[in-house]
Amino acid sequence: MADFNSTDRRLGVALYGDNGHQVHERLADHPRARLVAIAEFPRGRLPVALRGSAEVKEYSNLTTLLRDPRVELVVLCSPRRVEQAGQAIRALRAGRHVYAEKPCALSEMELEDILAVAKETGCHFREMAGTAFEQPYFAMREIVRSGRLGRVVQVVAEKSYPYHERRPRNEEVDGGLILQCGVHAMRFVGHVAGVRVCSVRAMETTTGNPEGDGGLRMAACLMMELEGGGLASITANYLNPKGTGIWGYESLRIFGEHGMVESLRGGAHTRLVIGGTDHGPLSTETPGIDYLDAYLGLLTGAGDMPLTVEEELLPTRWVLRAKAGVAAASQAVIMPM
Repeated sequence: MADFNSTDRRLGVALYGDNGHQVHERLADHPRARLVAIAEFPRGRLPVALRGSAEVKEYSNLTTLLRDPRVELVVLCSPRRVEQAGQAIRALRAGRHVYAEKPCALSEMELEDILAVAKETGCHFREMAGTAFEQPYFAMREIVRSGRLGRVVQVVAEKSYPYHERRPRNEEVDGGLILQCGVHAMRFVGHVAGVRVCSVRAMETTTGNPEGDGGLRMAACLMMELEGGGLASITANYLNPKGTGIWGYESLRIFGEHGMVESLRGGAHTRLVIGGTDHGPLSTETPGIDYLDAYLGLLTGAGDMPLTVEEELLPTRWVLRAKAGVAAASQAVIMPM
């Protein structure tokens, strides 16, 4: 494993897969990272400055990519999400750090395996989990942390994406609605509202699937009990109509003993109310925290992450439990009366 003590070195980064939010656009001239390898990623999608670079080697698969000694960090957007946990473990065992698209695993057992191997090898593992650190959610997080709302009693979160014909019918490709969409809303609960979930129940439906094949879940609801007695609810769906003009039509309301803070219409409207005073829209001029930059800072000895890896992965852990509960319920045999 390379020496990461220098604060001015550039980390050798490899991209594997393009099934998700790859970081290629960020690597054209990054002060802490340089792109050295790609696999299962079209060279034509690279920034122009990198497209013809001889330094960026193209490999046919993850196995050959991991043989490149220049690779220090592997960014995974695996073509099939069902294979991503195993690929993360292979990269960690090869002495590489990993940054993985959500969901990083499709079962809690896989998640535990990843964390165990990271600990065993001394390599870092992180998920692309920066939802709470983008505005306006970063401002909402800071309000909660300041104590102005008092104890949080209820959290109501919504995450809505549009349907399009490329939505995978097979959840092994992207993880499915609860795991790849609902996890954002679960981060609203855990990372923005700062509350800990202690139980979750979920339902989902294929009603409204334009293909009519029953494979694509179109809507889901999650209900949670929180430590200390509070409650949270999540709705997630692929029903956002084009007319909203927003790709992720999402909302978040956090209700505390002393006040309420909200973000509606994908962050277009925000509001803070404390007691009898409406403080109006939130100030979002202060930039949030760029999660990739924070991770690269950690790996090059120039900074730290805003969350521990355990805190970071709690929302993923809870949506995995929610999805497992749905699967168990669907397999239950109902005996006739």
